[in-house]
Amino acid sequence: MPTVQDWINNSLAVVDGLFAQSNSSPDWEKKVVEYFKEKLKINDAHTWVPSLNDVPLHYLKPNSLVKFRCMVQDMFDPEFFMGVYETNDPTSNSKQVKCGKYKDITEGGQVDFNSRNMVTSERQTFYCVPIPGESQWAKESYASTNQARVVPSTSFVPNRHKRSYEEDNEMDTQPQQMKDVSQGAQRSTESHGNTEPKRQETEAPSHDSSQSHCTSSLDLNFPLPGEKGPACLVKVYEDWDSFKLNDMLEVFGILSVDPALSVIADEREASSLLDPTEGMETVEEQRVHSPPASLVPRLHMLYAQSLVQNNPLLLSSAPENNDLSGALGELASVRAELLTYLTHVLMGDSLAAEYLILHLISNVYSRRDVLPLGKFTLNLSGCPHSSPYTEHLYKVIQQLVPSSYRLCMSLHNMNNQRMVPRKDYTANRLVSGTLQLANNTSLFLDETQLEQGQLDATGVRNITALGNLISWQKVDYDFNYHQMEFPCNINVLITSEGRSLLPSDSQVHLQPTLNPPNLEEYLSAVQVAQVPSQLTKYRIYLSVVRALNYTISDEITKAVEEDFVEMRKDDPQSMSAEDLHRLLVVARLLSLSHGQNTLSRDGWMKAKQLEALRISRSQQQKCVNGNEP
Repeated sequence: MPTVQDWINNSLAVVDGLFAQSNSSPDWEKKVVEYFKEKLKINDAHTWVPSLNDVPLHYLKPNSLVKFRCMVQDMFDPEFFMGVYETNDPTSNSKQVKCGKYKDITEGGQVDFNSRNMVTSERQTFYCVPIPGESQWAKESYASTNQARVVPSTSFVPNRHKRSYEEDNEMDTQPQQMKDVSQGAQRSTESHGNTEPKRQETEAPSHDSSQSHCTSSLDLNFPLPGEKGPACLVKVYEDWDSFKLNDMLEVFGILSVDPALSVIADEREASSLLDPTEGMETVEEQRVHSPPASLVPRLHMLYAQSLVQNNPLLLSSAPENNDLSGALGELASVRAELLTYLTHVLMGDSLAAEYLILHLISNVYSRRDVLPLGKFTLNLSGCPHSSPYTEHLYKVIQQLVPSSYRLCMSLHNMNNQRMVPRKDYTANRLVSGTLQLANNTSLFLDETQLEQGQLDATGVRNITALGNLISWQKVDYDFNYHQMEFPCNINVLITSEGRSLLPSDSQVHLQPTLNPPNLEEYLSAVQVAQVPSQLTKYRIYLSVVRALNYTISDEITKAVEEDFVEMRKDDPQSMSAEDLHRLLVVARLLSLSHGQNTLSRDGWMKAKQLEALRISRSQQQKCVNGNEP
């Protein structure tokens, strides 16, 4: 059987070997997947697999096993390929049956298209990007656990650097021998509604000579501005209906960056110039679906693990599967330390610090009809306008959560930024927007940056999209002729001077008890005082408690109902059904924050006291600011 070096460094040869041993047995494909799954389970073998997130592409060997931590940004059309084909060797007049799976090009002589051994198969293509807004500490932690040692691939680098960008720009093609095999016309209904027949798999993309080619001109379609990292075309061979748009995945697959693809592309390009009917796609679609393999590599999926969260400090992708007994015992002390830290960050306001903890552990755990249960959007009002305070506060949040993004709600950003993803039918792709985020991302909306002025049509649409995200935890993607609703699970924190113009589940007006002479120096000192081991505890704590299951006993449910009736007895207006819902959410989060997965009478009383303090502060603020809504 292959050695460790073989199954990682030359995975495609292992696949070919298993195919050869199968004697055309129909279950050989399952055996390939099982083989690699078993290998990855042994002695943390997955940590020996190089990661596209950490290792430059030119250090990775073609046809080797790599992994990629990513989000599914788009889903392209299914495509047909030769799963099994037969080649003729003219010199020896011999025939050989070969495996075409996990490959972009055929090998070993001329393909016999009339062979009875030919098997046409189907695969799906996902366009995947690094997880948007992933924190630097999370990236570094993932990289530190990876034990793969790689050196530049001598078989790949020279070819890659010999070619100009123009030559490299149309690398992703299927082999010339497959020109009679058409690409599947069936559209992915997950993100596309178009069912028109698509180009043949081997048809050459047209070359636009007027286009100025440079690396920076290739739009990798990242949802967030300024993002870096590889994008990847992931070829999926089975169970692709189990994946959804915006899913976080860790994909293990065979890397394909073969320079021979460029040679085939050049030949096909020349033929398409002679015969215009060769190209069925628009130039824009060819650029999107066939980007340079040196910039957007192909990854042929063997196995993919869905990531419930992307905190590398937890043992597995599903926190509820971890042994939390040790962690739960330490939760009380970690919570107290985190509360002290956030109180300092919020300049002595311990009530705001309590609510910030509740916000950070909130999570949409279920949906009742259209109502998302568990969300807790927090509006921290009273933030100074002309100071770097909100920027420092975001840096604190960024150091605590695995993924986050700060959206400065300036008039320019509101009127110009694309927030809602839209379908581009010309390029046949989903153009990403700022709100195309993975679940459990923390979205920091800085409303202190909003100045006076007029919102245009784009600005109004963006404000509406943010409101829908907060209220319903959904984003309506723009498909030109209709909108498609995509549910999400995004923690939204709003900082503002007065009450936010956006809806929220709870508003806390900051009341600082500290007035440092130099705010920036003070906040920097507070952050520096947190040693790495302490931050690690906070990060684990927040991920663990938000994953805990929560229940309310019949006894407590009855007590809450009686309490609700009692509170409304003297003044029915003092406690509405909406107020009760908010109180139950606060009680749930407060219990979980203490490591308790059920509501107790004591927990209910503490939640009532906390809400009473917050409401009292809000009423005081309304008295101070008569114009406050």
